[in-house]
Amino acid sequence: MKGFVSQLALVSAIVASGLISVHAEVQPAPVQHTFRSSVDLVTIQASVRDKRGRLVQGLSPDDFEVRDNGELRPVITVRADGQSPVSVAVVVDMSGSMNVGSRIALARRTFDALLAQLRTGEDEVGLFTFDSSLFERGAFTKNLPSFDDALANLAPFGTTSLYDATAAAARKLADRSATHKALIVITDGIDTSSMLSAAEVSGLASSIDVPVFVVAAVPALDQRTMMEAAGRSGRSDPADLRDLAEWTGGHLMFATTPLEASAVAGRLIGELRQQYVLAIEAAGSHEWRRLDVRVKHPTASVKARSGYFGG
Repeated sequence: MKGFVSQLALVSAIVASGLISVHAEVQPAPVQHTFRSSVDLVTIQASVRDKRGRLVQGLSPDDFEVRDNGELRPVITVRADGQSPVSVAVVVDMSGSMNVGSRIALARRTFDALLAQLRTGEDEVGLFTFDSSLFERGAFTKNLPSFDDALANLAPFGTTSLYDATAAAARKLADRSATHKALIVITDGIDTSSMLSAAEVSGLASSIDVPVFVVAAVPALDQRTMMEAAGRSGRSDPADLRDLAEWTGGHLMFATTPLEASAVAGRLIGELRQQYVLAIEAAGSHEWRRLDVRVKHPTASVKARSGYFGG
């Protein structure tokens, strides 16, 4: 995360996005002084799984342990509601490499499968595509049928700025008010032209509590080729994509067949709905703060964002 911390100019506009401020003013008469008290809260979306990979439900604030730069912080609230609406920004790779084999067909199938898992009129989706730049193809809406065939007439072209596009889309998702929100990137996994690194983007997404789920839409026969090409390029590799996802509380998944694309969509949206939303008091110092979220069950593991900006 050191690479991200050095990019303070990149995140200055969104530092406050990860915090919720509540202010109260008291003006006792006749002394004309204003006393201000404030509590800044950091929200943390967290997925909890047992040793078999099953989602764990029914936890309370006392079940969680949150350390902020190593310091134990009390969990003020925990919210878990599988019926709450979700807000997702879906970012689809439309660079030239997606023309290889059946990659673009798998990407379209994955997007359709994601839509099928959402509730029209309740959940909301924003659709973006990217090559060397990010393009908004559909503003956030709860009218999910409006996205039918939204990718049908788009043809892959150009270089791949995967990390830059992810950062830009994360900023757009930050202001959405849904309890559960996530950025879903559908790609073949090879970045060729981004200015930002995986560490920098994961730091930005973590700071505004936007988990990133990366779905690699690559046929099984092409997986080895993709990994070898990524290693030669020096720009990206599967470890970078995995780190990008893990550091934000998300996952890297593979959709190698249409059937697997449907299964991945179901697991992803199901996990998003079952995430806990924790709140802790924020630190006042103006710096990157490392978060470590655990549960008091030795066989359970937690996926959550890796940090936030204090102050």
